[in-house]
Amino acid sequence: MEVIETSRRMREKSRQLKREGRKIGFVPTMGYLHQAHLALIRAARKASDAVVVSIFVNPAQFGPAEDLDRYPRAPERDLRLCREVGVDVVFMPPISEIYPRSFSTFVEETALSRPLCGAARPGHFRGVATVVAKLFNLVGPDLAFFGAKDWQQSRVVARMVRDLAFPLKVEVLPTVREKDGLAASSRNRNLKGAARSDALCLYRSLKLARKLAAKGECSARAIREAMARLIARHSRARVDYIGIFDEATLRPQRRINRRSRAALAVFIGGVRLIDNMKIGPPK
Repeated sequence: MEVIETSRRMREKSRQLKREGRKIGFVPTMGYLHQAHLALIRAARKASDAVVVSIFVNPAQFGPAEDLDRYPRAPERDLRLCREVGVDVVFMPPISEIYPRSFSTFVEETALSRPLCGAARPGHFRGVATVVAKLFNLVGPDLAFFGAKDWQQSRVVARMVRDLAFPLKVEVLPTVREKDGLAASSRNRNLKGAARSDALCLYRSLKLARKLAAKGECSARAIREAMARLIARHSRARVDYIGIFDEATLRPQRRINRRSRAALAVFIGGVRLIDNMKIGPPK
């Protein structure tokens, strides 16, 4: 496994792999790898000839009052895990490689990035799109792998790939959950004591939404209110947003249909968690 820190060397390696006729599978991460990252890497391993993983905590997608400094980091552990699952290249650039002095160019998707996390975190998806576009440019993947837990992010990236004609395919894998249902996330490590059990209210509220829709509740408002009541029973939980939307367009819905998806962001003791789940009417 080769560990690369510079853009120049990453370009050289990508060109070498392409000359060898190898299909590149790419998994962009912010590090502190967990089971969901490893599932993406394993999928890339099956579908590709060479797997590249990036580890870069992207400051451009954090707001000034957000948890950039608290975001967990464990580079040596990440490298060990990458070796164990057969990664070929790990790209670990310093901030100066991605955002050199006087950097002033950003990529912004202007439709899918507006609701949900886009409304709650202004500028977040501009930072995501910019760093992912630059990583695509440096790595040159044929396939890029993302998790469905970050559903809106996956849609924004797929739209950017389509609109800007990146020569690659975006693959979105199902959400990986811990045994009790909590969606795997690097931020889970910041949940202390009882906050860990309170965090299950996200998963439970989504299951409630799915159950209500499957029983015939067709009002998105009624389902959102039921989710909010469940979460309100947890004193450490503070709702950032609850949304029910068309999973393709991300437009909010008033009535449930077969393209409905529920999503939410909740602060648990100061840790912001997100999750989502497909819901729908009775079959």
